[in-house]
Amino acid sequence: MYREEWGRIVATLIGLTGDWDLAEECAQDAVARALERWPGDGVPRNPGAWLTTTARNQARNRLRRAATEASKLQEAAAMSQLDDSVDDSGVPEDRLRLIFTCCHPALPFDGRVALTLRTLAGLTTAEIAHAFLVPEPTMAQRLVRAKRKIRQAGIPYRVPPAHLLPQRTPAVLGVIYLLFNEGYCASVGADHTRPDLCAEAIHLGRVLARLMPDEPEAAGLLALMLFQDSRRTARQDGAGDLVALEDQDRDRWDRTVIAEGVELLDAALRRGSPGPYQVQAAIAACHATALTAAATDWPQIAALYDELVRLVSTPVVRLNRAVAVAMADGPAAGLELVEELERSGALTSYHLLPAARADLLRRLGRHRDAARSYRRALDLARTDAERRYLTNRLTEAIRNI
Repeated sequence: MYREEWGRIVATLIGLTGDWDLAEECAQDAVARALERWPGDGVPRNPGAWLTTTARNQARNRLRRAATEASKLQEAAAMSQLDDSVDDSGVPEDRLRLIFTCCHPALPFDGRVALTLRTLAGLTTAEIAHAFLVPEPTMAQRLVRAKRKIRQAGIPYRVPPAHLLPQRTPAVLGVIYLLFNEGYCASVGADHTRPDLCAEAIHLGRVLARLMPDEPEAAGLLALMLFQDSRRTARQDGAGDLVALEDQDRDRWDRTVIAEGVELLDAALRRGSPGPYQVQAAIAACHATALTAAATDWPQIAALYDELVRLVSTPVVRLNRAVAVAMADGPAAGLELVEELERSGALTSYHLLPAARADLLRRLGRHRDAARSYRRALDLARTDAERRYLTNRLTEAIRNI
């Protein structure tokens, strides 16, 4: 119920109070009260309405207690009814409508995406910081600044009309993409994946692709998520340990989902306006359509990464390109690119950088150096499954020294 209702409750309270922090705190209070009362009283017939009403009453009471100015008294009085403003956005799904509402163009791109993930998706500040590869205090400050700008500039919290949706679409795509990534590879904890987040992101991607059939990046993002999700059951073994892509049982990949992704990607690319999500989907398609690991077209993947670097030259993209170059041209060529990225200091806390370096060193037979890099990656890994995988690789490297 928390997963389903959190975003709607917070959005309702923001719309009524204009105070993002108060909205989150009162929504939390409502959930806490439900945990206290529902075991004894039973779950209400409409749990979402119960939570919303409880949170609204809590906000009203807190505003009344703090109402030392006439404006606060008026604000508290206004909470007796929900906002009945007309929605002319044309967005057919509640959660997606809220995401469009939250992704206000007056905020910096990273700020609006992060704030939406925190407020509506319920991701923690630590999870969002990991998604943006920044320290948690840095992300916390970004969220504070975004809320402050909304408050000081008087930015209204309302669904934009249909003609304003395109200017918010890039941020909405970013929210869905990062929501899926957190589900596909959880940033912390015992579970490596969170299927509920993947399913939520794919659902939102489908709604957005139908809403904007002329937006190829929406179709590209949906195709990308489908390609990635098609491998879900093969990514871990029966013990929950990670299985490298080259070692996965491809008979367990969902070929129906892959075929849907191929159809979506082909239709998007025919529009002749390739963007980052379409290119990433094309890379994922090279993996998903290869019947064996040996049949993977690594030169094509490396070429696609060249294009992706041209469009989005982030350190993570450059790291992925280095791995593709290693597979296409040999581990020495890839190692040179990885070490260049390492010297730049751009990914000092990203465990996949030393993990990639270790793997290339292993392929070159430099097992002692590989062991050192595996230890570094192990120090940075955040999930149990990743730590077990790296521990096994480290043990193997030590055995071969």
